[in-house]
Amino acid sequence: MADAARLAAPAAPPEAAAVPVDRSEERAALVLAGPALLLMLALLVLPTVAVLVLSFTDAELGVPDWHVVGLDAYRDLLADRGFRTSIVNTALYVALVTPVSVGLGLGLALLIEADLPLRSVFRSAYFLPVVSLTVAMATVWQFLLNPVGGPVNALLTALGLPGPNWLGSSDTVLVALALIGIWQTFGFNVVLFLAGLTAINRELYAAAEIDGGRSAFDRFRLVTWPMLGPTTLFVVTITIINAVKVFEPVAALTQGGPNKASEVLLWTIYQEGFVFLRIGPASAMAVAFVAVLLVLLVIQTRVMDRRVHYG
Repeated sequence: MADAARLAAPAAPPEAAAVPVDRSEERAALVLAGPALLLMLALLVLPTVAVLVLSFTDAELGVPDWHVVGLDAYRDLLADRGFRTSIVNTALYVALVTPVSVGLGLGLALLIEADLPLRSVFRSAYFLPVVSLTVAMATVWQFLLNPVGGPVNALLTALGLPGPNWLGSSDTVLVALALIGIWQTFGFNVVLFLAGLTAINRELYAAAEIDGGRSAFDRFRLVTWPMLGPTTLFVVTITIINAVKVFEPVAALTQGGPNKASEVLLWTIYQEGFVFLRIGPASAMAVAFVAVLLVLLVIQTRVMDRRVHYG
């Protein structure tokens, strides 16, 4: 009886044979990946660690005696009036550039998507500022915003309006830089929004029209805007990050002036590290700057995950 039960029981599956490991392939993979890993270590990892370590010191180039000050370096940053001024100016610049650049990019993307003639020409023209050399374009803007004989002030004068000293006045220099930033970034936003509009299923518009959404505004409100949610979040985040990283127009046009009215965060870091050679405080500022960018990326990731899970 027991023998019959043993015969009726299914045979245990044989254990899977161990796959032999080809050590030669592993060595070949390490050899091939080795140069890239060494470059990443030398150009990314080690400089990042060095900046992080130096941020806790008061090191200055050319001064042999420096000390580890720990978190006092970051407390000194908060007490530094110039650093606080650069943060406020950067925040104002971001507040000026982001909504206008995103709104203008969305509006122009909708116009291009509306089967207008010369769509490819407009798309290329709007993207041209993104690929242009910033320093060269800054020279053009310096001519356009020249208070004496500049085209912008000449147009304002023809309209009976006073022409301000755009780059030479503390009241208008940040607005002038924001105009340059908007001109430089909205073309990239147009391309991103066009990609998002292309991905929208056209059957949704037909369904919205059946449900009563016959006007262009109704179709935008019911279909386009909800479906562009992830794209809009991505565009807003990228625009904010690019605005926080503003440096070239300030370096080419204002050098932080007048009276520190256009001194932004990256310009302050540059001044501390490469002009005054205070690499310790400059490293602390750089770490704070990277922390701001990481916070923005984390917020974007969390919001995107929430949209994916909850719809």
